[in-house]
Amino acid sequence: MKILLLEDDPVIADIVLEFLSESYLVECCFNSQEALLLAESESYDLYLFDINVPGISGLELLKSLREFNDTTPAIFMTAYQEVKYLREGFDAGANDFIRKPFELEELHARIENIKRQYSIDEELALGNETFFNALTHKVRYRNEVLALSAKESGVLHYLVVNRNRVVSTDEILQKLWDYDEMPGPDTIRTYIKSLRNMLGKERIINVRGEGYRFE
Repeated sequence: MKILLLEDDPVIADIVLEFLSESYLVECCFNSQEALLLAESESYDLYLFDINVPGISGLELLKSLREFNDTTPAIFMTAYQEVKYLREGFDAGANDFIRKPFELEELHARIENIKRQYSIDEELALGNETFFNALTHKVRYRNEVLALSAKESGVLHYLVVNRNRVVSTDEILQKLWDYDEMPGPDTIRTYIKSLRNMLGKERIINVRGEGYRFE
């Protein structure tokens, strides 16, 4: 599990980083601008954000990420006690809240709860040291992690669970889109091309006139 920690207090940051690093991969930053750059360039399983940080607040940061369809689970840490911050946090897209000062074991329990809810680290083996997590939309090859869009992930998941069977374009469209939102076949071809570029053309076979088969 890979966590992005945003905490501007260096003492608290060091304590939390040292504790969490025993169980997870953790990257720490001290302002929202740095956190935004990392979130845009790296793939994480969880955001752990303080609210009151230099630059835009943790609330505004998460709201901005959500506007760009970033669905990474998030926990806010805050010294604020007012209920309005709790409400604003959930409105911004938070999954959980923990108030300072907190016990490190409580933080660990909340992280593990998120991990269970989102089945983080529950991966499908694709072969050749490659693993796929359909809930977090990520493909992992050794130490490299590739982030998929939600629809790319949906297409790949459908092919994987129906591996060794030819799946038609119409079947994928009917399974993954509502009728009134259904795109054309070219959209599926675009997703397939992107997935083949990531995984290798030999993993997704184009069966001319019939559809696609994952091997």
